[in-house]
Amino acid sequence: MSTTRLAAGSLPVHIPDVLETLAQLPNDEVFTPPKLAGAMLDILPSEVWTRPDFRWLDPATKSGVFLREAAKRLMIGLAEWEPNPANRRQHILRKMLYGAAITQMSGDIARRSVYQTRDATGAGLKDESMRGLLVPFGDPDGNISYVPTEHTLDRNGRHCVICHAPAALVRERREHYAYSFIHNAYPVKEMTGVRFDVIVGNPPYQIGAEGTTRTMPIYQHFVRKAIGLKPKYVLMITPSRWFTGGLGLDEYRDEMIKDRRLVKLVDNPKLFDVFPQVEIKGGVSYFLWDRDHNDDCEFSTRIDGRIISTAIRDLREGHGVVIRDNKASALVHKILEQSGGSVESWFWPRLAFSQEWRTNYRGENEQPFEGSVPLIHNSGVGYVHPESFERNFDLVSKWKVLLPKAGDGHGREVSYVIGEPLAVAPGSACTESYFVTGAFDTKDECENYAFYLSTKFARFLVLQRKATQDITSERFRFVPSLPMTQRWTDADLYSYFDLAPDEIQYIESSLHPREPVLSLNSAIPASHLPGGHKYRASGSANGLDDDEAEGE
Repeated sequence: MSTTRLAAGSLPVHIPDVLETLAQLPNDEVFTPPKLAGAMLDILPSEVWTRPDFRWLDPATKSGVFLREAAKRLMIGLAEWEPNPANRRQHILRKMLYGAAITQMSGDIARRSVYQTRDATGAGLKDESMRGLLVPFGDPDGNISYVPTEHTLDRNGRHCVICHAPAALVRERREHYAYSFIHNAYPVKEMTGVRFDVIVGNPPYQIGAEGTTRTMPIYQHFVRKAIGLKPKYVLMITPSRWFTGGLGLDEYRDEMIKDRRLVKLVDNPKLFDVFPQVEIKGGVSYFLWDRDHNDDCEFSTRIDGRIISTAIRDLREGHGVVIRDNKASALVHKILEQSGGSVESWFWPRLAFSQEWRTNYRGENEQPFEGSVPLIHNSGVGYVHPESFERNFDLVSKWKVLLPKAGDGHGREVSYVIGEPLAVAPGSACTESYFVTGAFDTKDECENYAFYLSTKFARFLVLQRKATQDITSERFRFVPSLPMTQRWTDADLYSYFDLAPDEIQYIESSLHPREPVLSLNSAIPASHLPGGHKYRASGSANGLDDDEAEGE
């Protein structure tokens, strides 16, 4: 804990908590700042601090901060049960607090912060003033142990069947990231029959999936395993990307949304707010799961360490996602009650024309040839033969509104949400860099739809289903399908859905203006021709991947 000392003839000197320093170190596994650990423990019911029979487990111990902070609170809460401080401390450390260290070093750090010594037996303790606080164990690890574990590869020897770590990670690195809690090595055999009542922690967030180019989330395995042990409470912090997306998280998201034992969920959407040195896109959130709860969830938004909004909500009302804004949640439901459908159904599939035309495909030729079809891609236009289409060739003759597959994913307080809608005349196709969001028989409908997608109203509804830059048709599920025979403005939409002045102001303040790009006299937008802002010459050394180029 941090302290203040007075030096002779000087002002007070602040001595920081060593764990505050650890929290600022760059690391693959994010250390938890002590203040955050305290805020998480605050949402546990007060009864836990008066229960000497409860056993606590941190299944992914790094610095030991959760166990240390819990010990401090238990020393106060159990004072009436055991008035003698020494006996009370001994009971708490020996009988109540347990940790599964993620590495040998993290085990050493955790024991130092909880037991005041790396060796829990007390051997080698040089600071004699600390011996009065020491609770010696018969084992150097005490109740905080690192259990070396191996991955279990699938039959093809490619990935771990439990956490999906690639074989390359297993074979090439000294640290295998085979965490004992999720690989069935902790609790150890000696703890058979031990029941944990409170499981609390900050699990590792991701693991390499294909060499070093992709990562897979791993935190969901810790959450599932913790709930599977059937404790009274589970309290964990994870990235919030599971609210709306995340690689391989669809099933986990569905489980969490439907789990009526989720009693509290605290969202921290602001980038760098909780972990100042680590960029976790989409923010982080912590939750309290209560085995005996069977009701709606208390959802809170936390900004700069302060709760700014709380509402009791049924998370299932998000239609497959967790809406992370309480006021927006009420607005969405108000609009959906008046909506007869969604523009999600207007979207054409990803790779609408050919499975081969992915983001890096530039066409068969850079120059047009007889009978060729212009192919719009992220950095210009190529040309393809009609016979190269695998499907939907008739879509070429339609007026279309295209949308970049990557939008604004930087977690700004005010954002654009999507890239610029691109309305194009008949005669062209596109690669995976763009979604075909709608196809029309008339120029006016196409133009009106491009302006509709650009409204703050539509983009605000997309925002509620979007945590990162990725755009999919599912993100547009809340956007009502309306007749495109008229030009919809935000004012028209606010009036049509009978929004109150404060609701209008909330939408208006949340987003920047966005204008569509119109190419209604040409199948090839000027932006993609030489001199246009999207055009990059073939082989440009400064070329960007599509995911990087389409933010704004």
